[in-house]
Amino acid sequence: MVLALENQWIWDSWYAFDGEKHHCYFLKADKSLGDPDLRHFNVTQGHAVSTDLTNWEHLGTCLTPWRDGPAWDDKTTWTGSVVQDDDGLWHLFYTGTRQSEKALYQRVGHATSTDMHSWERVGDGQCLDLTGPNAKYYECEHAIGHWHDRAMRDPWVMRDPDGDGWLMYFTARVPGIEEPNAGGAIGFATSKDLIRWELQPPVFQGDYGQLEVPQVFEINGKWYCLFCTADEHWSKDRIAAAGVPPVTGNHYLIADNPRGPWKTAPGFLDGAVPCERYAARIVEKDGEYFILGFADYGKEQFGGYIHDPQRVLVDAEGLLYLEKAD
Repeated sequence: MVLALENQWIWDSWYAFDGEKHHCYFLKADKSLGDPDLRHFNVTQGHAVSTDLTNWEHLGTCLTPWRDGPAWDDKTTWTGSVVQDDDGLWHLFYTGTRQSEKALYQRVGHATSTDMHSWERVGDGQCLDLTGPNAKYYECEHAIGHWHDRAMRDPWVMRDPDGDGWLMYFTARVPGIEEPNAGGAIGFATSKDLIRWELQPPVFQGDYGQLEVPQVFEINGKWYCLFCTADEHWSKDRIAAAGVPPVTGNHYLIADNPRGPWKTAPGFLDGAVPCERYAARIVEKDGEYFILGFADYGKEQFGGYIHDPQRVLVDAEGLLYLEKAD
């Protein structure tokens, strides 16, 4: 039983577990728009819960763009992640854009909740931008004619396994790269308290024009950074080295430490042209790992729902692969 809404498309999603239920947060937009490409700029965030990752109860809208006048996130509130602090408070980190910039500049926002559904922005909501001494490592201004936006989105926040603080990964780009498809990066920031964040240099760059919706996790002592990308965003060097033709879908980086160094896994995890599943996440349940992502199939046959989970396995070399469906 897929997670679907009759009158709305669903796409990017992220998950949190409260000890009893899995919470799915997702982007959604009305199908009455007609053109699925319009969904990105007519977006709200939805919320559903499940005990088995298959049967979902939809709880409705949980976050919208700021409606009470101009704000840094008054145009869109896009993909993010949810974590719980030591006091039990839940924190949502999300992507925001403003109308006055035509949604071309992305920044990271922060909201909190006690019930995992009603979110209150912390201050004005914005918690991180490409500013400060380490901003020089990023494409901080919109490179008009070179790329379609100023990328800083899809924040993935997790506890620092080597300390008391927190780590944030996000989709970004690096400056000064002649080939647009070689400029994609996984941005990085650190925090001691989830409130004040310090921008750090990217932990990975290259191979693709953009590495969207990153998710960092550990299995059996090895670290993985899941991401998604499109076939038209493979760099020339990546095409030559991959051993497979460019596809759209989900792939991953590998490291021995969450701070890197990271390297691109061989081949490709889960993709096609057009792809079946995009913006996937890996979710743990009862010691097993499952991939969930939204049904894509291209613009003409856009799915707009979340597929049932598929089991993810690890081979003897530490590489991920998907269990074949029956």
